[in-house]
Amino acid sequence: MVVVLMGVAGSGKTTVGRLLAQELGWPFYDADDFHPVENREKMRSGVPLSDEDRAPWLRALRALLAEEARGQNAILACSALKQSFREALSEGYEVRFVYLKGTPELIARRLAQRQGHFFRPELLASQLGALEPPQDVLEADITPPPEAVARFIREALGLNGPQHR
Repeated sequence: MVVVLMGVAGSGKTTVGRLLAQELGWPFYDADDFHPVENREKMRSGVPLSDEDRAPWLRALRALLAEEARGQNAILACSALKQSFREALSEGYEVRFVYLKGTPELIARRLAQRQGHFFRPELLASQLGALEPPQDVLEADITPPPEAVARFIREALGLNGPQHR
């Protein structure tokens, strides 16, 4: 099973994902690491990505799932803003999406405090605009500390450790 932590930038995908991976003994992958250099430069310049820009990124993530995550458990931190992206990621794999959800104000505060990331805080509005809220997925409130969010996800999905299938 691949647990995909989804949501806009600043929702805690990487932080919560690393915690879950450590607690469960599962590999962790951050979709940000799979963006082409051109995408990173666009976002660093404050330019939102188009669906065309995201196409090679989604292909890279599909390749990751095909090569690394097939047959094993993993955590993937990925915005997965649109239903079509979620469908592309889940096609042929056992995937559980967890929507990390918070108020725009909370997320904006987090982004303002984040340092060293290519995503610029002023792009939050474009992500919120592009977000197609998922249906029939686990929603996790990001207001509590990351450790509490990770615990909620583990308990809600019934995840115990490396052997879980």
